[in-house]
Amino acid sequence: MKKSICQSQPLIAVKSVPKSSKFYQSILQCKSGHGGKEYEQLVIGKRMIMQLHAWNVSHHHDDLLGNQKNKARGNGTILWFMVDDFNKSVRAIKRRKAKILKNVCVNENANHREIWFLDLDGYTVVVAGHYGDL
Repeated sequence: MKKSICQSQPLIAVKSVPKSSKFYQSILQCKSGHGGKEYEQLVIGKRMIMQLHAWNVSHHHDDLLGNQKNKARGNGTILWFMVDDFNKSVRAIKRRKAKILKNVCVNENANHREIWFLDLDGYTVVVAGHYGDL
């Protein structure tokens, strides 16, 4: 019997797909799986972990992506990623001069380290180490 799987693949609307792609690739230690100015898939191995979509291109999503004029990006949503090399991601976040919302700290409930910041489009992002990463 085939094992079922459920995996999130968040899609966010961004001003510049290429710039956001490079930003996330450096922080999440992933690669481009599609590339382009309108749409991107970020992958680790053969697994897609995130999608980027240009605000100014409707394709088949029309108004489902939201309204670009609404400045509140992802209100009520936080993009949360667990990475293999937490320290490498923190260095990349700081090198890219992302606005830090909560610097490296220990989440005692999850027993790991995490950092909270804003991406290029104002989305709140958390990068965390593995559980037990102290």
